[in-house]
Formats: sequence, C-alpha cells, structure tokens
Amino acid sequence: MSEHVLTGISDGVLRITLNRPEKRNALTVSMYSAIADALEQAESSAAIRAVVLGGASDCFTSGNDLADFLNDPPRGEGSPVSRFLAGISDASKPLIAAVTGPAVGVGTTMLLHCDLVYAGTGARFQLPFVNLALVPEAGSSVLLPRLAGHQRAAELLMLGEPFDAEAAYEVGLINRVLPDEEVTELAMAVARKLAAKPPEALRLTKMLLKRTQAEAVREAMRVEGEHFGERLASAEAREAMQAFLERRQPDFSKFG
Repeated sequence: MSEHVLTGISDGVLRITLNRPEKRNALTVSMYSAIADALEQAESSAAIRAVVLGGASDCFTSGNDLADFLNDPPRGEGSPVSRFLAGISDASKPLIAAVTGPAVGVGTTMLLHCDLVYAGTGARFQLPFVNLALVPEAGSSVLLPRLAGHQRAAELLMLGEPFDAEAAYEVGLINRVLPDEEVTELAMAVARKLAAKPPEALRLTKMLLKRTQAEAVREAMRVEGEHFGERLASAEAREAMQAFLERRQPDFSKFG
C-alpha cells in the first residue's frame, strides 16, 4: 500500500500498521489514501473477516502531519481523508484497534468507530482541535457525548488536554488496559476469534449495534467537515498552527 502504511493478511485478519515512526506516525494525505484503500479491500474480500489497526514503534499516531495537511487540505467527498472517514464509519466487518503511545486528534476520534479497542499502560490520548482553532471531526461531536456524556465530552473536546489509558477506560473509549508489549498480541488474538465466527451473523450484529446512530454520525461528519474546512482558512487557525510549527504559545488576544 505504502511504506508508511503496512498491511498483511493472516487467518482472515487484515492488519494495518501505521509506519512512520520518525514522525510519530503522523498522518499524511498519502497515508489516508493507503488506509482507505486497505479498508475498501477488507470490505470487498471474503477472505478478510476482521481488521486490526495499530502503529509501529510504540506509537499509534500523533495525528495529522500539520504541514502536509495545510499544504493539501481535504477537498470534497472524494478526498483521501473523506474516504478514510467513510471507511471506518461504514465498515461492516469488525474493527479492532491496538493502541500504544500517543493517539492524538484523529488518532483518538477514529477509535470511536472501532468495535474493540485495547490500549497499553503507556497510551496517551488527546483531542486538541480547539487548541488548533479547529472543531471536532470524524463524527466525534455525536459519538463522544453518547459514549461519555456531555460534561466529560466537553472537558475532553473543549480543554483538549491529554488523558491516559485509565481515563480512556473510565469514559468507555477502550475495552481494556494492559502492558504495552501485550496489546498487539491480544488485539490479533481477538481478531482471529472474530474471524472464525459466522461472518454474516457478525456483520448483522455490528449493523444492529450501530443502526440507531448511523444517520446521526453521517450528518455530524457532514456538518463537522463544513466547519472544519472554514476553520482551516481562518486567521485563528493560521495563528494556532504557525505557533505550533514555531514551538511557541499562540496569541489569541486579538480575536473576539
């Protein structure tokens, strides 16, 4: 698929590994495209019964590569980012995430679409959208309040501060916390168990679990996408991202 997105199939399980450790697996447009391709392959192949998402070198993903993202922002439904979001939200087969190290921005919001999430004790999560003068994405403005309640979701999305695996477990974002070195092994073992089950019964069960929120999530992603695109072009976002790239504190005092 890509040198930065590795894939492999065994025992009915497609494993997708983010492999850009020198940039803490920060996601580029080409990586989004490769992940979307892999998810589409999983949907179309009867040989693939489950999908495991993970990251190389004890890091899930530090989120978007801001320089790459600003150079080539999402444009329309056919963009790699949109294809990726559609792929994880509409996936009919089980999605399992194995999280070690940082899971920032979309690295956290994508977990809301996974069916099972296992995290290491060293995992760290963050939703820094407001801090970058942006808005939530990936349907998280609907999925996170439904999962954690309004107040906890507001704390995570408005303050945008990091939180650890125990806090993620407490709000229901992950299924289990275990030693970092055991995370991938457990995720793959669970995926193999699911891959051995009756595939149509499994797909229908997942559909029924997500049925009541599916339309709300699609609408949320549409509205979020509109606001996200507007925010990317805003003066606030320019200041926030320039400050991030320059490793300084942003100054929002001039914005009303």
